[in-house]
Amino acid sequence: MITEKTRMTTMQLNEKVMEMAKNIGEKSPHATNREGKYDDLDVDWWTSGFYPGLLWLMHDLTGDPFYRIQAEPWTEKIEAAFEAHPIVLHHDVGFQFLLTAVMDYEQTGNENSLRIGLKAANYLAGRFNPVGGFIKAWNGDEKKGWAIIDCMMNISLLYWASNVTNDPSYAHIANHHADTTLKYGVREDGTTSHILSFDPHTGAFIEALGGQGEAADSAWSRGNAWALYGFANAYRHTGKEAYLIAAKKIAHHFIAALPEDAVPLWDFRCVERDHAPKDSSAGAIAASGLLEIEAAVETKEKPLYGQAARRLVKGLTSHALAPSQSEAILSFATGHCPAGRDINVSLIYGDYYYAEAIAKLDGWKRRIF
Repeated sequence: MITEKTRMTTMQLNEKVMEMAKNIGEKSPHATNREGKYDDLDVDWWTSGFYPGLLWLMHDLTGDPFYRIQAEPWTEKIEAAFEAHPIVLHHDVGFQFLLTAVMDYEQTGNENSLRIGLKAANYLAGRFNPVGGFIKAWNGDEKKGWAIIDCMMNISLLYWASNVTNDPSYAHIANHHADTTLKYGVREDGTTSHILSFDPHTGAFIEALGGQGEAADSAWSRGNAWALYGFANAYRHTGKEAYLIAAKKIAHHFIAALPEDAVPLWDFRCVERDHAPKDSSAGAIAASGLLEIEAAVETKEKPLYGQAARRLVKGLTSHALAPSQSEAILSFATGHCPAGRDINVSLIYGDYYYAEAIAKLDGWKRRIF
């Protein structure tokens, strides 16, 4: 199924995702069980956009109406989560609606999806804390001052909203959040913190928290991948050189920390390394982000980032593809190691970003993040 053990071709990816769609049906998948079957979570869960996003990606690549028909209902399904009280949606509306409403609108011009995409952008903008300069992460009183590294990907929803409305206020919020994340969340060595805690009343920075990493000063690989890709996106949207410099710095550490097989450890600084879980999803996210850096830098720099992206994709293809009977594309992903949750499984966002990286390598030009 693999060409020279480097990656799937678009045709092979099409075959796999078509099979996935037939098996997954109307499920909202996040993680697989030991038999390779995806679970079915509520649509308010943060990963609900990735499976329909994969369908929209394949529609864009192939033009097959099957994917559009399967993907279209998801925008309104996830929109229904806005009606919950107390509110359950949070900063991850970017992941949820970029990959549904925005994907739909950008490919079909669907005005209802434009409405829903802007609704999500307004909600995300409403989570902005102006004294701290950050977008509030999760819900709950104890988390009102928390911002997380993942949100560097979600702010692409705000950049999109500014583009389609010609209203720069959305982008201003995105830039403030990126600046705050850069100041407090990116270390000198290119590693990142998962959670940043601020006083929500004064905006004063309190501390960094370990979150899904092993410790407050560790290097959670997926968080580093979110930051690598997120700052590359912020640069593409703004042209602000500091964002590209940040993306490159994070990329340099990520590349240097890769093991021989190029499938990242779940935390680059985990103490117990002999049998440490891998995280293929971190590798897939970073591969797609590195291709954005490759596109942004000068010609003489491009090989560093492009070759690293291809090495990651090759490593995932050679060492982390799910078995043929699995509903997933990649195996050996880790969701939340400190909590002992979703370790050595398949994760739907890993599948999405692996497919996105392949699409970019095959010339896909549309950018959603």
